[in-house]
Formats: sequence, structure tokens, C-alpha cells
Amino acid sequence: MHRAALIKEDLHDSASFGWNSNPEAAKIDWSKLVESTQLHIKSLNFGYKGQLHSNNVQYLNELASLKDANTVITKNRRGEIKERTAKNILVAVGGRPVIPSFPGSEYVLSSDDLFSLSTPPGRTLVIGASYIALECAGFLHAFGFPTTVMVRSILLRGFDQQMANLIHKNMENSGLRFIMKAIPTSIENKDDGLHVTYKTEEGDVVEVFDTVFAAIGRYPDTKSLNLEAAGVVTAKSGKIIVDDFDRSNVSNVFSIGDCSEGRPELTPSAIRAGKLLAHRLFANKTEIVDYKNIPTTVFSPLEYSTVGFSEEQAIAEYGEENIEVYHSFFQPLETTIPHRLENECYVKLICNKKDYERIIGIHLLCPNSGEIMQGLAVAVKCGATKKDFDGTVGIHPTMAEEIVLLKATKRGGEDPNKSGC
Repeated sequence: MHRAALIKEDLHDSASFGWNSNPEAAKIDWSKLVESTQLHIKSLNFGYKGQLHSNNVQYLNELASLKDANTVITKNRRGEIKERTAKNILVAVGGRPVIPSFPGSEYVLSSDDLFSLSTPPGRTLVIGASYIALECAGFLHAFGFPTTVMVRSILLRGFDQQMANLIHKNMENSGLRFIMKAIPTSIENKDDGLHVTYKTEEGDVVEVFDTVFAAIGRYPDTKSLNLEAAGVVTAKSGKIIVDDFDRSNVSNVFSIGDCSEGRPELTPSAIRAGKLLAHRLFANKTEIVDYKNIPTTVFSPLEYSTVGFSEEQAIAEYGEENIEVYHSFFQPLETTIPHRLENECYVKLICNKKDYERIIGIHLLCPNSGEIMQGLAVAVKCGATKKDFDGTVGIHPTMAEEIVLLKATKRGGEDPNKSGC
């Protein structure tokens, strides 16, 4: 979906490069997009099943719950129930989207539903300001559907707030609408659409939409597992409390991924946790996941990638006087001819002044930032300093080059806007 939205931008840019195209006439074929997406997902699932079979792993498409710390009860689609025993049990059930509760909330979809809608969403209200909310709102807007994002408080809670505000500005400048400091209170399904009543600081407002979906967070899918039968302790959230070795309070019951307390809700970190757990259980190894400095990307229209501390976290950890922030606004070369993203892209390095300006956080807002951040994350994990970056020759003319050319600091007050190439 994100890629489909970027193609729309490329179509608009193409005319500036001499292509005889008519981007305004280009329209998304929603049915084709959904079909292609679902086929891709099915092919992935088929491939995973094939890999399990090739490695002699038995796959059971059944619901499971615990009878005790060594016994799992499974139920298949035919209602057949079996008990299975194991020396070790791993819980990796992930999470499910949270749907807000208010009159008419049965009409609210989740982002999971969005990818299988049989008809175009039309006028869409996105409830929430999480990365999933912004990603979905971004591509729906690019597809030409009137899209509104309803934000209760701030965008991208937990992320660097300067970066969140830059994303907000970029998306708003593209024509995407935001309703700030508002919460939905009811929905009525009428002939002309879904009548959404929401509360703002000025009072109640009613608007009509064709589709409403929420992306306000996820809850761990642990409630039906009967964890208490095995004595497994969970947090108030329902997530399983684990130690550094992904072990619950019951020595042979383990948990990884989104259903584990204190773990990042990121697929790659869960995959690594599972891999290393298998190594510890069956290969006599001891390595555990290093959850510090895990990179991630928000696939908003202008991608935001990060690794390490946010500026707020760095100040809280080290004190504002002990960090140096190098930063720059810039424009990618490929958008200069179509006159797009003029100094809207941004990069900042957060350094620990008391540790040879060791880099403790990198934030990058630009096209394909995820591709760049993956390599930068290795440098941060290896303990790179600002001097290491300064001593690296850039690849010209790339966006990645900007990271090794940073001179302006927030403390120094120099102009961070780049001019020329």
C-alpha cells in the first residue's frame, strides 16, 4: 500500500523529467490492489508452512490453551479437542487491534480489515495517531480518498516529538486533514453514510464518513490462553512478564514478541528473540536479544526512521547540558527538478558530549529512510562517534551523504537549512 502511494508521487514527478504522462488521470483500482495484496499475504503464509514442513515442524491450525505448565489443550475447526504435552512451551500469540468502545463502535474497522475491504473506503476517518494510523492515512490520501485523522492528544507517542511534528506538517501540507484534540463519542449508520459525533474543546461536532477505522494500539491476545492454570503471571495489560531470557515466572514457559511485557512491538525483534531462544534451548548457546538501539521506520508518506534515543529521552537520561544535537534540513536531488520536498527532509544526530560525542540517537525523515537507517543502526550498535561520521567520505549525490556532512548544532544556533548541493 505504501509503495502504491509512492508510485502516485512518481507519476506526478515524471512530467517534470520530460515524460508525456497524465498523472491527474491516474486512478487507483482498489479491487486490483486488494487482490494483489491478499495474494502476496497468502503466498507468504504458504511459504512459511512449507518451511515448517521442510524442517519437520508439525503445523496445527488450532486454538490452544494451557491445562498446566506442560499440557496444551487444542481445538480444531471441527470441534475436536486434544491434549498435547511438552517439556517447554512458547507463547508467541502477538496482539490484536484495540477498537474503542462507544455507541456505534461496531461500525469501526481495524487496520487489519482495511487490507481486505471489497469496496473502496471513500470518505475515511482514521481514529488515532499511531504509526499504523499515519501510514494508513497517508496511502489512502495518496489514492485520492478524502481522509481525516482524528488525534486525541499528540502524534506518535513514544517517538521523538520534533520528528512527529515534522511528519504532521508534511502530511498536512499534502492536503491530508487532521482534527486535533478530539475523541469520537458515537456513530450512527444512515443512508448517506456513518454519522460520527466527536467531542472537541469547542463542543460536539457531527460529520459523515463512508469508512471509519481505528489504529489506537493493540492488546496481547492472551486472555483465552488460560495462563493462570499454569501459574504464569501477566501484567495488568495482559502481557506476560518475562526475564532477559524470555522466560516467564514458570521456568519452562517462555514468551516472545508483542505478548511479552516490556518488549518492542516490532516483528524483526520478535523473530530475533525466537531465533536466539531456539539456540539457547537446543544448541547450548547463551546469547540474548540486545533490545537497546533497535532501529525502526514509520512508513508515513515521507518516511521517518530512527535508532537509539529520542531527544526527549536523551535529555532525561544524560541531561540537556551533556548532549549535542547536530541537524540539517535538506532536499533530495531527485525532487529538485519537480520542486518538491524543498528542505522538508531532516536529519539529526544526538551525541553524548561526555563520551567523545558518541552517537546515542539518529533520526531521519526522507524518502526510503529505512534503507539508510539499517546501515546506520550497525554503526550505532558498534559505538560510533561523531568523529567517525565526520571522517567518512559521503556518496554524492545521495540523501545518506547528509549524515556525514552535519555541522550545525541546536546549541550553536547555526542555520540548519541546506543550500546548494
